[in-house]
Amino acid sequence: PTFSTSCARCSKNRRLRQKRVLSERKLTRYFVDHRKVRVVGGQGGGGGHSFYSEPRKIFGGPDGGNGGDGGHVILKADRQMKSLSSVLPFYQGFHGEKGGSKNCYGANGAYMYVKVGTLVKEDGKVVADLTQHGEEYVAAYGGAGGKGNRFFLSNENRAPTLFTPGEPGQERVLHLELKTTAHAGLVGFPNAGKSSLLRAISNAKPAVAAYPFTTLNPHVGIVRYQDYEQVAVADIPGLIKGAHKNKGLGMAFLRHIERCRFLLYVVDLSVSQPWIQLQDLKYELEQYKKGLSERPCVVIGNKIDLAQSRINLPLLKEQIDDRVIALSALTGDNLEELLLHLRELYDTYVKTEQSLGQSPVKW
Repeated sequence: PTFSTSCARCSKNRRLRQKRVLSERKLTRYFVDHRKVRVVGGQGGGGGHSFYSEPRKIFGGPDGGNGGDGGHVILKADRQMKSLSSVLPFYQGFHGEKGGSKNCYGANGAYMYVKVGTLVKEDGKVVADLTQHGEEYVAAYGGAGGKGNRFFLSNENRAPTLFTPGEPGQERVLHLELKTTAHAGLVGFPNAGKSSLLRAISNAKPAVAAYPFTTLNPHVGIVRYQDYEQVAVADIPGLIKGAHKNKGLGMAFLRHIERCRFLLYVVDLSVSQPWIQLQDLKYELEQYKKGLSERPCVVIGNKIDLAQSRINLPLLKEQIDDRVIALSALTGDNLEELLLHLRELYDTYVKTEQSLGQSPVKW
């Protein structure tokens, strides 16, 4: 009986763990970095049409108030938005209310806020780039409210019956394009250990396993320092040769590297001639966007815990001019050197932005 109870308990715990753990493929179903959205501003309320009347004052004159303006549709940058899956294909602002009697104006329509963190394009042209948290962009203006008959009162016309309807709101079709915002980007070929490294240095929990597989959507982790400074590091899905030609995951995720201020190239030290990986990675970045491979960087030689990696390390340093930090994301060896150098890259970026009069991105 004891044996069967123990087996039942183990089986139950296994099922619970399986429910809690989402596979990378299942997570990817909810990752959307492109969205076509139709936005329409709210319609303005119609103007009121009435005449003031009370006992012993029958001809009180026109008192129809103006209608309220329609509400705007506003895109608002939200740092927590990691996917556009929650963005709907259509948004409309709230309508303004009709003008009332006794010169009462109709209420304006409420604004419709859509949380994004994205590039906004219209007809292929960039119309907004929402990168700062809380930044807003009016995607569609609401229509103006109509005029009540009181508005048309004049010496020549003491009893106007004219009033106007509210104007329709602005209508646009926009293309939203998500680009991961992070200070540093982990760039490397599949199975170089980027996800394991991100888990080791930050609070992010990308999927890792004891067998080879490729991360299918970007993850952003926050590295926190003792002085409360925070550095965002993005795990960009693994590239392959020809990614700039849209092979493999291709350009679907190359654009996420554009936002990164500095790059962390992760190479597998255990493979033959690891410096070839670095050359291929820089080539793919340069082919996608000229100058992208020239951003401040450091080369991370991962899997130093393996014997072959220790043999390849001095050979790698001889072949390249960039700084090389050898570590093991699995055992945690030499992570401290990476964290210190990451902070140096971040501080240099902040000083550069401040010298240019710009505000550095904070997390």
